[in-house]
Amino acid sequence: MPKLVIVRHGQSQWNLENKFTGWIDIDLSPKGIEEAKKAAEKLKDFKFDKAYTSDLIRAQRTLDIILRENGMENIPVEKDKALNERMYGDLQGLNKDECRKKFGEEQVKIWRRSYNTPPPNGESLKDTADRVLPYYHSKIEPELKKGKNILISAHGNSLRALIMYLEKLSSDEILRTEIPTGSPKEYILDDSLNVLETKYL
Repeated sequence: MPKLVIVRHGQSQWNLENKFTGWIDIDLSPKGIEEAKKAAEKLKDFKFDKAYTSDLIRAQRTLDIILRENGMENIPVEKDKALNERMYGDLQGLNKDECRKKFGEEQVKIWRRSYNTPPPNGESLKDTADRVLPYYHSKIEPELKKGKNILISAHGNSLRALIMYLEKLSSDEILRTEIPTGSPKEYILDDSLNVLETKYL
């Protein structure tokens, strides 16, 4: 049975500074590096056949640390912007608390937590799912169907879109789902790629 493990990148510098990051290419914070190392420790007994990550450095570095710490630097890695974080448009680079003062608590909550409503010039979670899921179906599912063990290092919202599909969650359920940084989540799948078991490691 194939295994799929997903991990949200370790804390980035803008996570630390409470800024909307989106597609801005911000590196890990020192804490984020440590979170990636802890993720690597949790995955030390796993053997992966292939890994996937986004086009952004914080997810790539998290993956690099996990693979290096576990002597798996030589497995194939595919990088693609389809796995990028949700694009936050005009909010990118702005402090979240300052945005609440400027636009109002309720409006920022709608932008962050509604399924269909994007921030100005940005993506909704639905928009993010509309690029993540076709990539998953075309690139990752065929590898899982071959029985390969796959690792994905990506972002809160791109992984939220994937979790919604894998766990058959409603749009309300997924918006209440928090994904901690640097905490691998394992999916054990049957041969038809239905989820038999899932857990944070």
